[in-house]
Amino acid sequence: MRIQLSDHFNYKKLLMFVAPSIIMMVFTNIYTVVDGLFISNFAGSEAVAAINRIFPLILILGSVGFMVGAGGSALVSKTLGEGNKERANAYFSLLVYVTFGIGILIAVGGQFIVPPVAVFLGAKGVTYDYCVLYGRWLLAGQPFFILQNIFQSFFVTAEKPRLGLIVTVAAGVTNMVFDAILVAGFKLGLTGAAAATVASQVLGGVFPVIYFACKNNSLLRLTGTKFYGRALVKSFTNGSSEFLSNVSSSVVMMLYNMQVDKFAGDAGVAAYGIVMYVVMVFFAVFMGYAVGSAPLIGYNYGAQNKDELKNLFRKSLIIVTVFGVSMTVLSEALSYPLCRMFISYDEGLFQMTLRGFRIYSIVFLIAGYGVFASSLFTALNNGLISGIISFLRTLVYQVTCIMVFPLIWELDGVWSSIIFADICALITSAVFIVAMRRKYGYC
Repeated sequence: MRIQLSDHFNYKKLLMFVAPSIIMMVFTNIYTVVDGLFISNFAGSEAVAAINRIFPLILILGSVGFMVGAGGSALVSKTLGEGNKERANAYFSLLVYVTFGIGILIAVGGQFIVPPVAVFLGAKGVTYDYCVLYGRWLLAGQPFFILQNIFQSFFVTAEKPRLGLIVTVAAGVTNMVFDAILVAGFKLGLTGAAAATVASQVLGGVFPVIYFACKNNSLLRLTGTKFYGRALVKSFTNGSSEFLSNVSSSVVMMLYNMQVDKFAGDAGVAAYGIVMYVVMVFFAVFMGYAVGSAPLIGYNYGAQNKDELKNLFRKSLIIVTVFGVSMTVLSEALSYPLCRMFISYDEGLFQMTLRGFRIYSIVFLIAGYGVFASSLFTALNNGLISGIISFLRTLVYQVTCIMVFPLIWELDGVWSSIIFADICALITSAVFIVAMRRKYGYC
């Protein structure tokens, strides 16, 4: 049975609706993990360290897709809730066209900035060569990567989350198959891994364009449009929290690399990279729930259905709590085999990674609340509060902790800084939720 944005949601229906988005986000990160497995085992720790150094740049430039996907889908779902489907499709089409154009500019301009950024991030020798190689390959695929990120949100808004999941799985399988062929089979190392990633991004970006350009039975379709300046500004500002979150996370990742480098050199950077490969799979559950539930909140806000807003808000808090406890227990239980998958060739690196992962994974108990709070206000078309929460959570609190805690606990201070940063973010989120409850009526 097709689940509609206008339905009343019990736990079963809500979980069924958001499940494709959760699986989609998890699978997206799983095939990134597979990339890491092939690179670590077939190209070595220097290649892993290189990717971890240059990847923040890729995320920063690709954050446009997350921004427009979140902010644009909130605007489009609100417009659908108001009953104006024609205008919603015009907004949707404009956002896709404009963002693809931005992706092309990023792909071209990015080729020139990779070398100096690699130097700035501390890459030397072989690590520098790897940084430039991998960075240029992935920047070439940015237009498709950005499209893929946009459509992750718009598939949900179009009431087609399962199709979005299928596209993501197909792209992930493409990446894994090409990893096996190019990296393990033809021994192309980092070049093969980069080519596999770009191939998956092309599939993930092009197929949705074809689907939405053709006649379909979803709520959305790519059509002719005109320039809606206010809609663009609204989408960009409303999605600014996701943009800030990704940019801030990338800046923080750079700082983590620099701090780890002080205590353990390239081995420490590789360890942090491996921890992040695994951690992001768990974080993807929170992100997937945020992506999946946001159109429901946006639609009911547009329709002024306060009872359903309250229902979704209460159930979301309970679901996020259950997810957080479950993931903390699961990550601690599986920490040994997960880390061993990546590192079977260096016992010292393995022990460093294992300890880091066990400390870091405690954050799952509290991280989901900040992610959901930011997504909540994005869905309510309040980009300012959403942006403040994301900015404080991903930049101010984390930067402060990552700079201070290693002075006290050295390498353990690096791993534990995220926990204290998210505690501060939890308090901030609670303050805004309580302060704005009467305006929006979600509780």
